[in-house]
Amino acid sequence: MHEVSVVTTLVDAVIKELQRYKVTKVNSITVVIGDLTNLGEEQMSFAYEIVTRGTILEGSEFIVEHEPIELQCKTCDFIGPATILKDPDFDTHSIPVLACPKCGGAVNVIKGQSCVVKCMDIEEAE
Repeated sequence: MHEVSVVTTLVDAVIKELQRYKVTKVNSITVVIGDLTNLGEEQMSFAYEIVTRGTILEGSEFIVEHEPIELQCKTCDFIGPATILKDPDFDTHSIPVLACPKCGGAVNVIKGQSCVVKCMDIEEAE
């Protein structure tokens, strides 16, 4: 369950950043998670609840925004979403095709690999 280590790293970084301010309360943090990271939102939310206990983040809302996969073809310059193969027997499983949907050429992944804190809703002492 690599979500725990990812969330721990995020929480540590957020707490370090918050120490620069006179924060009295954190209402929420919003993270952007790329679809290629294979990070589970439910697992991350559960880990966040556990990892933040006893910290200034305890009780804050953990908001996840998904970043879809976007490709750029090295051959035809296509820029757009990856083709997604779905398994008809499993609704939760899908496999992105990391090749150009137009020409089948090699691609660069330009979106879908993020795992970043986008913003925080905090309250500061005056």
